[in-house]
Amino acid sequence: TMNEENLINYYNKFYEEKRLKTRHGQVEFITTIKYIEKYLKPDSKILDIGAGSGTYSKYFQDKGYSVTAIELVKHNCRMIEEKGIKVYQGNATNIPFIENNSYDIVLLFGPMYHLISNEEKIKALQEAKRVVKDDGLIFISYIMNDYAVIAHGFMEKAIIKSKNKKQINEQFKVTPAPTDLYSYVSIDDINNLNEIVGLNRIEIIAQDGAANYIRYYLNQLNEEEFNEFIKYHLLNCDRFDLLGSSAHLLDILKKG
Repeated sequence: TMNEENLINYYNKFYEEKRLKTRHGQVEFITTIKYIEKYLKPDSKILDIGAGSGTYSKYFQDKGYSVTAIELVKHNCRMIEEKGIKVYQGNATNIPFIENNSYDIVLLFGPMYHLISNEEKIKALQEAKRVVKDDGLIFISYIMNDYAVIAHGFMEKAIIKSKNKKQINEQFKVTPAPTDLYSYVSIDDINNLNEIVGLNRIEIIAQDGAANYIRYYLNQLNEEEFNEFIKYHLLNCDRFDLLGSSAHLLDILKKG
């Protein structure tokens, strides 16, 4: 794809592990782990597609699970290998080296941020559906459109420039160019993709809720106060009325 090269250059410089260690990143990580662990069985085999530098893969491998990673960026693949995790270099839209119905848990956390066209997103979902077992689960992470508009458009004062450049339309939908790195979606977009691919939702979760908006304030909290924020967030992260404004959503699905 056109943005593949851009993406590789970006991740050669961008350090995902560092992001997940920030306060707002911790909220996302803790929430995601909690919901994966809710469904794990002792013998679950995990496939981590678009594994980044392998933070999730390593977490579950350290817990004794059988983990396989797939990652596009060679630099990241080396980091994953150094953690002692089996990794394939590949694109989420085409993973013929993985057998049908072979994994209990399939994680698709990076790809849906970066696959720009609906066609590519559908291919990635179809591949995830193909390789997950009939009774298995797929966990997908998305970046949300409203977060992009509020955080980048208004908090960073880029709204007028973005509209003039046709990067945000009159409905306040972010409209990425084929070479852009990020794709932002609404809950309707996600539901539409699931319907096309034939995936059924178990639950959908706000991965980080308000955390990304209030980074500055989270960083001012002491440990005790931050733990209260985590408690507050985990109590509310499945509330449908709060989902759409989260920066990231976690969709948990099974085959239709």
